[in-house]
Amino acid sequence: MSTTDGDHYEKAVAALADRAYETAGNAYTRAAWQTLANPRPDQGPFDADEKGWVGEGLQHLVTSALCYRVAGRPDRAENRGSEGAAVAADLQTALDHPAQRACLQEMIADARLAGGLDGTEEAYHVAAEAYREAAASVEDPQYWATTPLFRAAATPLQQVARSRANGEIAIAWDDLHGSDPTAHGQFLANRVRTKRQRFPALVESVVEDGYLAAPRGTTEYSNATYRCPDCGSNDVNWVAEHVLCMRCSTPTERK
Repeated sequence: MSTTDGDHYEKAVAALADRAYETAGNAYTRAAWQTLANPRPDQGPFDADEKGWVGEGLQHLVTSALCYRVAGRPDRAENRGSEGAAVAADLQTALDHPAQRACLQEMIADARLAGGLDGTEEAYHVAAEAYREAAASVEDPQYWATTPLFRAAATPLQQVARSRANGEIAIAWDDLHGSDPTAHGQFLANRVRTKRQRFPALVESVVEDGYLAAPRGTTEYSNATYRCPDCGSNDVNWVAEHVLCMRCSTPTERK
């Protein structure tokens, strides 16, 4: 990660690899609080920031809620979801570009969904409208879609999706957005449509399976050095200083 989360994110990924999902939720929560307090060494959480680094703290809150859901702790998931939605709403008064405020509305919906809270559908509807209203202020929607704030809003969905796709990228950047970047509002609003269509069922499936994959970092197929002791794969995922199996997120072993 690029923000100042200490080593809590690394510990969260290690806990995911160990299938210790409540521990992962705790670590993601601590990473969120630390990142929200100090997104960058020279930046506070309420500073207007075109990149939106503070979004990574919200990403951690959403992911922590998902971890608690998988761990069978819906009470803690609800707390993290409520916190994430409240923080995202508060940050709408700090980040000043309409596209950023729309993205924060998208993250409000994500937090409510991850926490198993009511009001998700309405929150996504508001986000889609906010993107369409922001269109006049957006010159290059592809630029905004690649900033840390927007990447943070995409990561939990992508992590849940790869949990059901044998570790592959199941929802790519292109899948999230419209096919025509010249239609600025619709290009960004398509993120919300994709989430409304796919995120709820994906969350329910990982909760039912009791498995949440580690996030995808740098990957390599048919690695000559490492092998998964669980499934035997030599497809590798390097993430948060860990070398994990790309297929099942188990820590790999040297051959």
